[in-house]
Amino acid sequence: MERVVRRPAKLAGVVTPPGDKSISHRSLMLNSIAAGEAHVSGLGRGDDVVSTMRCMQQLGATIEEGTHPNSVHIQGLGSTLQEPEDILDAGNSGTSMRLLGGLVAGQGFLSVLTGDASLRSRPMGRIVQPLQMMGARISGRHGDTLAPLAISGGDLRAIEYTLPVASAQVKSALLLAGLSAPGPTVLHQPALSRDHTERMLRAMGAAIEEQGLTLTLQPASLRPVDVVVPSDISGAAFWLVAGCCHPDADVTVEGVGINPSRTGILDALDTMGADITLENEREEGGEPVADLHVRSCQLRSTEIGGDLIPRLIDEIPVLAVAACFAEGDTVIRDAQELRVKESDRLASTASLLTALGARVEERPDGLVIQGMGRLHGATVPSYNDHRLAMAMAVAGLAASSDVTVEGAEAASVSYPNFWDHLNLLAGDSSN
Repeated sequence: MERVVRRPAKLAGVVTPPGDKSISHRSLMLNSIAAGEAHVSGLGRGDDVVSTMRCMQQLGATIEEGTHPNSVHIQGLGSTLQEPEDILDAGNSGTSMRLLGGLVAGQGFLSVLTGDASLRSRPMGRIVQPLQMMGARISGRHGDTLAPLAISGGDLRAIEYTLPVASAQVKSALLLAGLSAPGPTVLHQPALSRDHTERMLRAMGAAIEEQGLTLTLQPASLRPVDVVVPSDISGAAFWLVAGCCHPDADVTVEGVGINPSRTGILDALDTMGADITLENEREEGGEPVADLHVRSCQLRSTEIGGDLIPRLIDEIPVLAVAACFAEGDTVIRDAQELRVKESDRLASTASLLTALGARVEERPDGLVIQGMGRLHGATVPSYNDHRLAMAMAVAGLAASSDVTVEGAEAASVSYPNFWDHLNLLAGDSSN
């Protein structure tokens, strides 16, 4: 599907992005292994979350539609799931595959996990190796580093392990496995990554201690917990950048989760001089939430790297769009993890922005973007990557001429109503 995006005279309105994808995944998985009933509202409905829901249903959890939109009722099975009759298909979702890997590693049956072509090319050795150290028997392609993965679980042992990268997915996989391993599971993190798993485990009765960057989890049976999922800050990021870059913008993004482990996008835009205010700050379901109000502004260049990267890794493609409209050269470093996402997001982002007239230097671990204050139109592919499709749409909202996004349907992976929200803010049904 192609979508033509043109710059509107004004960009204004109020939107509520889908429920946070990370929290949606975890609310489904953890409540499925809790003993009892739970209600989840505000659930994200992107393809990735649907993949997790279907896999948990295959593992025996009862997940039914709730009485309100984007709500579900979950009847958990407790710590013992059911052996799936078929392969567990994670679709395009790395979160689904990696967290499910940790979950089924503690179960006494065989599970086979696969995904689409993109997911089957993404590195899984980072969960396979520590799970094998815990006693799970795992086989996969390319020396047990690529899916499909065949996992024979059960009889795990607790380990002390230093994560090679700051990854919430790897950390969460090991924590889920550690729930059924006798003794403490100790994880040393190189830097802070999103902590939704730790927060939810505590809320469900697990004993998990945090000392600096070290986590210690005791084995536990979980109690169910109702979850109100806030809007996804990764989805909000597209409208924040669009609001900054458009010459006449006044946009409010409602109910956004502002968990400190996820607000790197706000920190980065703040250093760039963004006009963003947090309004109606509150707490919902144990997570901090606010409405974000953004107005047009003149951005300046910045340098993004180090410990900030894990807190905004998904937002880097759209931050690169912002950098094109900033004064000076923006440097993004320490982001080599982007090369093993749905696409090689460093190479893809550089190629796409160059096609729109930007001056971008691709480096092994990042990008250098010369702020020119403008982009022009072109026809660009999405590389079947949801974040690139939406980043190019944001570029189109501020470019001097039309941007045509090929493969625009990729946005549905995380933001099914993205194009409707774009039309709403642009006030132009032709977008």
